[in-house]
Amino acid sequence: MLHHTIERGVLLITIDGEVSLGHHVAVAGDIAHLVRAHLPAPVVIVLSVPEVSAGMLSTVLRAHVLCGRFDVLMAVVTPSAPARRLLEANADVGGTRLVVFARTGQALDAMAGTRPAWAA
Repeated sequence: MLHHTIERGVLLITIDGEVSLGHHVAVAGDIAHLVRAHLPAPVVIVLSVPEVSAGMLSTVLRAHVLCGRFDVLMAVVTPSAPARRLLEANADVGGTRLVVFARTGQALDAMAGTRPAWAA
């Protein structure tokens, strides 16, 4: 369900398939392990499904909270315009906005080379 790579210094996590509300905590935990293992790399989560469920949105928002705790920048990629609007409206963690893109290339361009000041 989760695939990850490092591209241009960015942890790129792809979620293939749907995440149900019953499994969103477990998937968010898997993302947390990846984020910790690749600190301080910025994170891009790609949602590969065309329709994004409540479970998927919850997973992404949990991951965003986690990244905020680690001072790690995070972006999300989804082709779904309604999902982009929902994510943008509901993701503000301590002043850290979640950046949402329609295409993976855009997200990688924006996130490549970004690091928190403490990691420089």
